[in-house]
Amino acid sequence: MNSPIRTGQSTAADPAAAVGEFFEAVRQPDMALVCFFCSSQYDLDAVAAGINRLFPQTMVIGCTTAGEIGPAGYREHSIAGFSLPRGSCAAVADRHGPLQSFDFAVGQAFAHRLADRLDGLAPGVDSRFALLLVDGLSMREEPVAQAFQAGLGLVPLVGGSAGDDARFERTWVFHDGAFHGDSAVLAVVSTQLPMRTFMAQHFVCGEERLVVTAADPATRNIAEINGRPAVQEYARLVGTDAAHLDAAAFAAAPLLVVLGGNQYVRAIQKANPDGSLTLFSAIEEGVVLRIGRPTGLARNLAEQLGTLEREIGRPQLVIACDCVLRNREAAATGEKAEVAALLRNHRAVGFSTYGEQYQGIHVNQTLTGIAVGTAEAANV
Repeated sequence: MNSPIRTGQSTAADPAAAVGEFFEAVRQPDMALVCFFCSSQYDLDAVAAGINRLFPQTMVIGCTTAGEIGPAGYREHSIAGFSLPRGSCAAVADRHGPLQSFDFAVGQAFAHRLADRLDGLAPGVDSRFALLLVDGLSMREEPVAQAFQAGLGLVPLVGGSAGDDARFERTWVFHDGAFHGDSAVLAVVSTQLPMRTFMAQHFVCGEERLVVTAADPATRNIAEINGRPAVQEYARLVGTDAAHLDAAAFAAAPLLVVLGGNQYVRAIQKANPDGSLTLFSAIEEGVVLRIGRPTGLARNLAEQLGTLEREIGRPQLVIACDCVLRNREAAATGEKAEVAALLRNHRAVGFSTYGEQYQGIHVNQTLTGIAVGTAEAANV
């Protein structure tokens, strides 16, 4: 009989105690992969030492966060994660970097080699998915996600950009016993269990057209919209004063772009003193954007999770890469308790991110996820 996927979360302030409690929650005899998400407020050297001591023969990946999601719900300054049993799962993982000199062809070959390694480890027709954890301040998520998805072929990629508790100074990914900056970690997993990848995004395009008339792609800054200073034009279109623009305002009215008939969020990180806007994702001159209008975060998430449950049964695990802006928005609209309950009831484990990846596209203010069901559901 296959062992279940195990999930856990510790809110202990001491890093050694937190890792110890996490280990006790997720430990099982034969683990194919352990994945954790931890606050950057911890002493990361102590976290790494604890992980290496308690999981000496296990493949472990992870990253720092802007908040954690687990059995204890939405938390800050915690460690959350899961273990996959070898009886029903097989996994390979590796780190790629430095990202500042990222080359598309090299990244594509890296992902293709990982997929080939998994073929050798678990040949057959099991379901497969790829989980990407990437430095959230590298500003290289777009080419990384595109190249890795190209190398993976039909294996769907889902991921999240590491955070540092909203300090925006340094973010980290964990692989091979240590935390690394300017890096991406990719895990490719094969499972006998029913599985689905999904993306939850609750905004629709408004009618206003915002043409980016001046931008710096290297810094993700928009200097002008519709030929006017970006901050002033954005404030005018959302019906507020530029002086009132803050994180809550940006979360309530993000920018959207339409690609291939689908709408993707291009969230605003901050307004700058020079009148420009800095985004969480790439931007170029000539791009046409729209103002996003919310349709209900909790309702949209409930619909998504309900669809997943009808397709694969009650999930054992939902790996959730949930934008930090969704966390802020849910708090501002009074929906946070409802959203937290939905995630907890569907065994979601993950983190608040600085960006999300879905099938080769980097997005914002979105939840990208991987839902894994039970063996019983697979046999129905």
